[in-house]
Amino acid sequence: MGKNRLPAIVIPEGVSEVMLHACCAPCSSAIVEWMLSHGVRPVIYYFNPNIYPNEEYQIRKEESKRHADALNIPWIDGDYDHESWKACVRGLESEPERGRRCLRCFEMRLRSTAEKAAEMGLHTFTTTLASSRWKDLDQIIQAGMKAQSEVPGTQFWAQNWRKGGLYERRNQLLREFGFYNQQYCGCEYSITKKTEK
Repeated sequence: MGKNRLPAIVIPEGVSEVMLHACCAPCSSAIVEWMLSHGVRPVIYYFNPNIYPNEEYQIRKEESKRHADALNIPWIDGDYDHESWKACVRGLESEPERGRRCLRCFEMRLRSTAEKAAEMGLHTFTTTLASSRWKDLDQIIQAGMKAQSEVPGTQFWAQNWRKGGLYERRNQLLREFGFYNQQYCGCEYSITKKTEK
């Protein structure tokens, strides 16, 4: 897949409700706003066992819930099981950012999102991970399509959520809501790599 091959934001046919995996409040804010203004009801699924330490996880989680509550949209706590995440990426600790560890992490989180969507009778799921310029969009799409193939009855909405001015709007909403804005992706291995630079 080549870079930027996804078109401007297009709602999959017949979709009026979607399971939205949210990595954090800042990244989900503009996406949620866009969905609501285009007749799509998001159900936020906060599943991020990669985040370390627990204090950081709790801050991001509470900000995500605060955002959802302010807009009166459903918010689901995916629970925090950091040890399972570490087991999932074992052997890939020294991989660089955007390397195989990140892909494995995305696969775990989007598989869980697809399962939660199926459990709740939602057909379509997507992720705010595709709004970050620090993430590899190809990896996110690969992980989403794998989750779709593994969870019958689900459809991954592959979308570049940086398009259509949403990245700029994200930064505006970050200031308007006064969101906590983290400075690393979440996992301890990304902190290590950042401090080594």
